[in-house]
Amino acid sequence: MTARRIAYQGEPGANSHIVCQQHHPDAEAVACASFEDVFAAVTGGDADLAMIPIDNSIAGRVADIHHFLPTSGLHIVGEHFLRIQFMVMGVPGTTLETVRTVHSHVHALGQCRKIIGQHGWTPIVSGDTAGAAREIAEAADVTSAAIAPPLAAEIYGLDILAADVEDEDHNTTRFVELSREPVRAPQGAGPVVTTFIFNVRNLPAALYKALGGFATNGVNMTKLESYMVGGEFTATQFLAEVDGHPDDPHVARALEELGFFTTETRVLGVYAADPFRAEQR
Repeated sequence: MTARRIAYQGEPGANSHIVCQQHHPDAEAVACASFEDVFAAVTGGDADLAMIPIDNSIAGRVADIHHFLPTSGLHIVGEHFLRIQFMVMGVPGTTLETVRTVHSHVHALGQCRKIIGQHGWTPIVSGDTAGAAREIAEAADVTSAAIAPPLAAEIYGLDILAADVEDEDHNTTRFVELSREPVRAPQGAGPVVTTFIFNVRNLPAALYKALGGFATNGVNMTKLESYMVGGEFTATQFLAEVDGHPDDPHVARALEELGFFTTETRVLGVYAADPFRAEQR
């Protein structure tokens, strides 16, 4: 799906910005301060698409996104995987030896513990990786550095002091594209992912029975996550993903059986699987 404007959370140079450039190079990337602002930009018509991180191979699911998705009214129309690369960067004249404090988002600091520990730097939490790079550029202090994606160094005129400093080389984030209008991938045109939410009935073994249809129909479920809704411990909502299209007979049968044991089932998106999935199998 093409876009004239695509919204993302963070400042210019963030990983979300990089994904926007990679997959929508002709669109205007719109930086937003929060995830709420990203959703509002699309629902309000200020942007055509949103690019949202949903999972990370080290940190797990991105907090809050799973709560926003079901109530946003938006639809998942695509997915992209980004190999995360973090660089230590500082203003010209900075060296690894002059650095005393290193600034970044809390997740980035947690994913780069080895180099921080090796040099004895004091980690300082910033709201955003690219925002940390901007702050370092503005401070012009050779005793401070930022951990941020390489695009941030280019945008804010910083020197890269060390490259690929993340602790794990499999560090990958999955992003989803969101649109106001549902755009379903065609059936039979390649691997497809279907994302949906459901609430199970308050019955013994309801979840077991609800999921049984996917097993008996040979549907591969790649994600199943639960979270509370409405602040109630007994009201649990599930977000699930399966390989296949809802119009595929085996997927259709599994979803039909799911309906017998749920109070709500709603498809959030039917979209082409990123080639990265096949590479991991």
